[in-house]
Amino acid sequence: MKKAYRSTRPFINKLLKDSEIKVLFQEERIKTRIAETVRSARIRAGLTQVELARLADTTQAVISRIESGMDSRTPSLSLLARIAGACKANLAFSFLFEKKAA
Repeated sequence: MKKAYRSTRPFINKLLKDSEIKVLFQEERIKTRIAETVRSARIRAGLTQVELARLADTTQAVISRIESGMDSRTPSLSLLARIAGACKANLAFSFLFEKKAA
């Protein structure tokens, strides 16, 4: 009989032991974070998707796809920098290291 999980966390942790699944999960997490950040910056700047697209030299459809987090492509750093500039913000980038098990 298969083990039943009371919450999703143990199930997700088990899945993440597979390196391919872990990479896919991280990619989706990054796209979701980008989506949330772009939408938040746009709203904070008081811009519509159309206005942001014009200022960032792209289309409203591209902004919509980024904000939805459902686009199969990850936006380029160049596009993200243009979006940040249009929102009067700076683009920050960093690597976050995993904690080593003791």
